Amino acid sequence: MRVPDSALDALRETGFVRVPGFIPADALAAARAALWTVFPTPEAYFADPAAQARMGKSQFAGIRLFPYDNPALDALPVLPDLVDAAERFLGGPDIDLYKIELWAKYAGATDYDQPHHRDYGNHTLVVPHPDRPQLTTIMLLSDVDATCAPTCAVPLQQSAHLPTTPQILSPGALTEHEVALTGAAGTLILYRTDVFHRGSNFTAPDASRFILMTDFKRRGWAWTGKMAWPDQAMRPGWSTALAAMSVRQRDLFGFPPPGSEYWTPETLAGVQARYPAMDMAPYAACPAGTSR
Repeated sequence: MRVPDSALDALRETGFVRVPGFIPADALAAARAALWTVFPTPEAYFADPAAQARMGKSQFAGIRLFPYDNPALDALPVLPDLVDAAERFLGGPDIDLYKIELWAKYAGATDYDQPHHRDYGNHTLVVPHPDRPQLTTIMLLSDVDATCAPTCAVPLQQSAHLPTTPQILSPGALTEHEVALTGAAGTLILYRTDVFHRGSNFTAPDASRFILMTDFKRRGWAWTGKMAWPDQAMRPGWSTALAAMSVRQRDLFGFPPPGSEYWTPETLAGVQARYPAMDMAPYAACPAGTSR
């Protein structure tokens, strides 16, 4: 579904917003089924937590990086309506997709509680610019209620008076103002890197949580970002994931667009060899030097 303008207005004013029912039902069902190619099912995990001890090595042990060698999961970060929302919030189509993380949490695996923090700490070398926000997103792939370790965020109205630094606050500093970002599977959560938020603990003994995080920024500022996509390009499933995307979707990763001076007969042949399933016609049809 298209993210309403009113939701983006709330994102600008409050710093975060929830969009229920964002993921199409068929895409959500396929993604939920595909989760078990990456993670243990809740039933399998709780039947023998010791066998899955790796999931509790740290709060972040359940994070897996893109791609996932599964079309249902690989399609979610580039859903057209998600890209459209990012373009509208960030001010146009000249944007980068700079982080994708699939994250599983299981009750009791580790202590998931966090102090309130702003994500800019590892999304930029400097501090957020008021006119150039970065957009962080969470897609809920499971139902998340108050017992399921929801992310808790603090409205900007309750934190705008605080200085940009420090980026991490003492535990409990803003608890009275936080909002638990609960929702049904398929909900999209949008928030900014200057918003105080935290991970919380499970309060149900057999609960679990599965989310996909996808982040966007305006193109051009090298001091912002998080992941270097060339560093991921040798991972299993990368060639298949990129080949399945549209020209626009690949551009979000920094792939050279049609008309780029990069494209020559030699590079066209080389890229086709690297990505055998990719349709190279759009790149071959547009002469070099005519890109945006």
